[in-house]
Amino acid sequence: MKKSADADLAMSKSAVKISLDLLSNPLCEQDQDFLNMVTALDTAMKRMDAFNQEKVNQIQKTVIEPLKKFGSVFPSLNMAVKRREQALQDYRRLQARVEKYEEKERTGPVLAKIHQAREELRPVREDFEAKNKQLLDEMPRFYSSRLDYFQPSFESLIRAQVVYYSEMHKIFGDLTQQLDHPGHSDEQREQENEAKLSELRALSIVADD
Repeated sequence: MKKSADADLAMSKSAVKISLDLLSNPLCEQDQDFLNMVTALDTAMKRMDAFNQEKVNQIQKTVIEPLKKFGSVFPSLNMAVKRREQALQDYRRLQARVEKYEEKERTGPVLAKIHQAREELRPVREDFEAKNKQLLDEMPRFYSSRLDYFQPSFESLIRAQVVYYSEMHKIFGDLTQQLDHPGHSDEQREQENEAKLSELRALSIVADD
C-alpha cells in the first residue's frame, strides 16, 4: 500500500513537471493557442495532483497506519506462543522425571524423590495449562477478528479511490472540452498527425542520407 501511494504521488508530480516544462517552452511565447492549451493542461495537472495528495493522505490515515498498528501485535503474540512452548518443555521434563522415579522400586528414598518431583511438577503443570488455555481461548478470537479490523480500512480505500477517479473524470472531461476540436474523430486526428509528420520528414535537414 505504501509503495502504491508513493507511486501515485510520483505519477502526479511528474505530470505537473511535464506541464511546467511545456509552459517554459519558447513556443508558448510564439503561439497563443498553444499557450492556452498548455495552460489548461497545467491547471488540470495541478488539480489532479491536489486530489491525488488528498487521496494518499486519506489512505495513510485509514489504511496504512491502522495496518501498522495491527502488525504491531504480532511480536507479543509470538512471544506468548514461545512462552507456552517453553512451559510445555518444562512440564514434559519434570513429568518424565516423575515417571522415571515411579518405575523404580518403591523404597523410602525413591518415594521421597517421587513426592518431591510431583511437588515440583504441580506448579509447572498449572503454569503450562494456564498458558495453553489462554492461547486456545484467544487465538481463535484473534484470528476471526482480522476481517472485522481490516474491513473498515478496505472500505475507506475503496471510497478514496472512487472519489479520486470521479474527480479525475471531471478534470479530464473539462480538459477535453477545452482542447478538443469538435467533429474530429480519433481516425481523423491520426491522419492529420501522419500528414504533419510526413511534411517534417520531407525536410532536407531530417531527410535520410
